[in-house]
Order: sequence, then C-alpha cells, then structure tokens
Amino acid sequence: MSDSETPRTRRPRQDESDEETGPTNGHAEAKRQKVDDDSPAAQDDESDDDVGPMPIPEGVPASKRKVRVLKHESLYLENIPSADMYERSLMHRDVVNFVAITKTDFLITTSVDGHVKFWKKTEKGLEFVKHFRSHLGAIVAIDVSNDGTLLATCGADQGLKIFDVVNFDMINMIKLPYLPNAVCWMYQKGQAQALLACSDRETSAIHLYDGRGGSEPLKTIEKLHSVPVHIMRYNPVADIVVSVDTGGMMEYWQPDAVEGFNAPAPPAVSWQYKSDTDLYEFKKAKAAPTSLMFSPTFERFVTYGFADRQLRIFNFRTGKVIRKYDESLTVVSEMQQAGTAIHHLDDMEFGRRLALEREIERVKGGQSATINAVFDESSNFVIYPTLLGIKVVNIQTNKVVRLIGKGENQRFMNVALYQGAPKKKGLITLEMAASDNPAFKESEALDPTLFCTAYKRNRFYCFSKREADSGEGGSSSGGRDIFNEKPSREEQTVAAAHNNMARTLGNSAIMHTTYGDIHIRLFPEYAPKAVENFVGLCKKGYYDNLIFHRVIKGFMIQTGDPFGDGTGGESLWGNDFEDEFHRGVKHDRPYTLSMANVGPNTNGSQFFITVVPTPWLDNKHTIFGRATGGMDVIHRIEAARCDKTDKPHEDIRIIGVEVR
Repeated sequence: MSDSETPRTRRPRQDESDEETGPTNGHAEAKRQKVDDDSPAAQDDESDDDVGPMPIPEGVPASKRKVRVLKHESLYLENIPSADMYERSLMHRDVVNFVAITKTDFLITTSVDGHVKFWKKTEKGLEFVKHFRSHLGAIVAIDVSNDGTLLATCGADQGLKIFDVVNFDMINMIKLPYLPNAVCWMYQKGQAQALLACSDRETSAIHLYDGRGGSEPLKTIEKLHSVPVHIMRYNPVADIVVSVDTGGMMEYWQPDAVEGFNAPAPPAVSWQYKSDTDLYEFKKAKAAPTSLMFSPTFERFVTYGFADRQLRIFNFRTGKVIRKYDESLTVVSEMQQAGTAIHHLDDMEFGRRLALEREIERVKGGQSATINAVFDESSNFVIYPTLLGIKVVNIQTNKVVRLIGKGENQRFMNVALYQGAPKKKGLITLEMAASDNPAFKESEALDPTLFCTAYKRNRFYCFSKREADSGEGGSSSGGRDIFNEKPSREEQTVAAAHNNMARTLGNSAIMHTTYGDIHIRLFPEYAPKAVENFVGLCKKGYYDNLIFHRVIKGFMIQTGDPFGDGTGGESLWGNDFEDEFHRGVKHDRPYTLSMANVGPNTNGSQFFITVVPTPWLDNKHTIFGRATGGMDVIHRIEAARCDKTDKPHEDIRIIGVEVR
C-alpha cells in the first residue's frame, strides 16, 4: 500500500504532521524546534542591535554602551490605544479619505464624494453631530485651525468651504478660479483676521484669504516656490509656515497679509542660510513627502510619504533631520524573510499585502496622497500606518513599542489621535482636585482613541484600549461595524442572501455536555459549508454521546470523533470538504470554533474550541462559529486531567446539540 493510500488510523500527536487531525499547539511547537539565533523568539528580550555583526566573543570585555531610556514611558503608553483589533467602524457613502481631531473634542471625517461629517467624542465612543454635502467633487485637502474652532475644506469643484466647528455650521463659501491643492490656517490666538492660505494645483502661487471675509485674496505669493505647493503647515508658536512643493523643496516663511511673506529670523529659527539645514533633504532624494505634521509642542515635525517610504523627524528650530526610519518594501521584505520583523506574517498574507502596496503606489495623487504620521501628546512617540499595522515608535529609544491593528486586513492610511478626557470640566478648583468625588474622577477619565481611514474603504476605524465586541461586523446582532448609512443595492442583496442562509441553516446552537451547556453562535455568512455540515450532523444526532478526546490546557478542546481517539469521523456528505477561509474572522480571540483536519481541504466531523488566541491557525483551519456562553464550562473541560495522549482520564461527553 502506498503512502497516499495509508488510512487515517494513527493516533494524533500534538506536534504538526500530515497524520494529525487537529490544530497544532504553538507553545509545544516552540519547545520542539531548535530556536535559531536569528529568530524573533531568541531576540525578544535582547537589545535593539538585532541587525549587524556577531557579538563579541567570550572572554573579550564588552564596551559599555549608554542605553537610551525614556523616563515614565509606561505612563505615556497608558494614554495611547493598545487594542489589536479596532473597536468600532462607521460609514460614509463613499471612500473616506481624511480624519481630523480638533482641540474642541470634535472629529471631522470626509469622503471622496465631497461629504463632510462632524462627530463629537463622548465617554466611550462617538456621537454623530452633522452631515454636509460640502463639495460636488472629491475633497482634496482639509485643515483645522490650531484653536480647534475653524475648519477649511477644498475640493475638485474649485470650492473652498469654511466651517465653524463648535457650532457645526458652514460660515463661508469661496469660489476659486483655480484648482486647489493644499489649504492651511495661519493665524495666532487673538488675531483679527483668520488668515487662510490655499495653493494652486497648476502653478506655484499661494493665495491668502480672510477665512471670515470675502472671496478675493488678500495677497498672492508667487515667487516663494517654483512648482505647485502640496503641503503647508503653520507653527503658531513661532508664527512660521513650513511648505513643501511637488519638486521636494521645503521652505520656512512668516505669513503677512500685506507683504505676503517674510523670511524667518532668530530666535524662531537658529540658522541663517538653508545650507546649514536639511531642508534640501527631499530635493536631494527626489522624493517629496505627502504629509507633514507638527508635534504638540511645535518643536518637531514629522514627514512621511510613499515616494521613498522614509519617515523623517525634523527639529523645527534647526531644520535638521533628527530621526529617519526606512519603511521601504525592500527592507520590509528582507525582514520578513529573515524573520526579524516585529510581526511575522504568513507568506501568502504577506504577498497579498505586498501586492496591495504596489497597487497603492501606482495611483499617483489618489489615496496614497493622504497617508500621514502623527505625534502623541508627549511628542515622544510617532504613530504611522504601515504594511504590518499601525506602528507606535519611541523616538527617544528608536524602538517600536506597539503595533496597533496587526490582526486586521485593512490597509490603514490617514490617522488622527485623540488623547483627551471627553467629560472633563473646563474649570477645576483645588477643592475639586483634592476631593474624593466619584463624579469628578469619572470626568477626568481619559479615553485615548486612534481614528483611521483605510484603502478603498467607505468606513473609518476607531482603535481604543478596549477590545472589539464579540459580535462580528455586519451581523444581524450588531457588531463593531456600524451601519449608519443606508447600504447600497449590492450590499442589500448580499445581506439578504446571508439572512436567508442563516434562517435555513440556523445561526446558533446549544451544546449540552456532562459539564454543562455551551452556547454557540454560528457563522453561515463566513463558512456556509462548514455550518451546513455541523448543523446537519447535529440534527442527525451524530455528536450525541461523543467524548472530548483531545484536551490541551492553554490551547483548545477537541471533539467530534466517533472512535474517540482522533482518527475517525466523516462529514455530512460522507467525504472530506474544502476549507473556507474568510478575512472577516480569525483565531484572534478565545472560544473560536474551528474544523480539525489533517491538511488542506480535509474537513470531516471533528472540531475544536480554542481557549486562547491562536493566530498561527489562521488560513489553516476553517472558523465556523464562536462560543457566546458557557465559557466556564469550556475552562472546566480544559482543566481536566489528561494522559500523555491528551485524552481526559474521565470521559467528558456531549449529551446532545440543539440548533436554533
């Protein structure tokens, strides 16, 4: 008998092999394998010198090296989102391209169809405020004033719209005789004129307007740049604008409604000639950035873009680059192959993401022009979206301290960070601060949230310190993906098909065991064949009186084999059926129901329930449900004493399964 004809009668082993009918334990696998010196596992606790020459041989005294440390780092990180999965997502009718947070606790979101939405940050979420059809074409740029009271948007319809943020009202409309490219508020607190600059997409001109005044420009600047300007950012502390044109030239200038602009001078800057700075950095690299953002202290600014995928941090006063991080696809690919990436992806998933990156790069001026990087409130961390997720980098220690959204499939683009206290009162007295009043303490509670857009998605995503709801997005029971817009005809058709399927197959079940009941929610919308198989076998009574034959503490519990040893079982149709992998569900949380198998497309009757997140099982085992109740029962089964083959000494049986 050939190897291919060998029947599945071998006893299952915990290690991964062709004969095993079930998932592999990542912890046991790590114990089996010899840990390579270059693997991430061997270097998690090492210093950041993981790429370079070999260590000094034994016997040679190591030179003392000063280790950079950021004081109170953990305190700063407490006020930065930490969840691997987004908590909520909300809709626009078209692709969302910009998100912006104001100092007045408002969130502004815009979409490519010209719509603007105002949201108010609440204690644990967002409250919708107002919706404007601002432009007839795509919105190409937005800017919020430094005091958080004014918003400007410009669109491909040659319109410039001004909004009063606090009163969420449009207060001015300017029809432009040119296509706008960038917009920027440039006025200080108490200044009479709300000076607003708008650049021309086809020429080097920058037009200055009174945001609350008429449609005629106060002054036009034509000789500052030689090609169109696509980035302008204002520093209110120094009263200086930093602008970048499409040719990569960066300029510092002081806005003036009469003269147009003046040259910066000490003490606002420490240099006299541009040759003393790194302002020619982009010109030399022949790669202009797509974004420039100031730190809250306005002492630094960060630039980022797809042209060379280099993130640069500048000291504003000296104009010098103080940090540079390479996020190029070549470097990311090398780290993936070497196993030194902060988050190692499956080769197929990495290839998919790499192809998506190249697709984004091909479309110049599309969503690729919206990608940005932001500072946290301490100015010690920079946050920016990458192929692997949203990185949080400590710029003092040069280490990636957090990777937000690494479990998500979306390619995040434009980000905005909120770190305030939504219920905070305006005036705080010493008596209030010293009191033990629970209401006051509640008002001081912080709710850090990161708002993000994603490539070709008509949603924006909210990352917080809270984990996502157990309900899956788009489900009839609600979930993290909120349908706040009327779905399109295509979406309605798909939803109707899913509802019909759920009614036909059933979308929940109760598994009665000798240890208690386990409540299960099924996913016919993600794995229709696996759900049909499970429901059909349940209705036949196939699982009645079967035992949990494989139980591994800290991993999973497995059942569904009539032989009770992991070698038997067949599907509803008598033969194996194919895998169903969907990016909407992953092994990213405990209590996930998955099909056991001996390889690709070998699903039968056996299944398992995880007790911890098991991401290494993604795209290897079909997820068809999740436990929603009876978690204590699952953990009691998990805690059962087992023999060396992971079979419980005392039989734990399924009495029956009730499908609803």
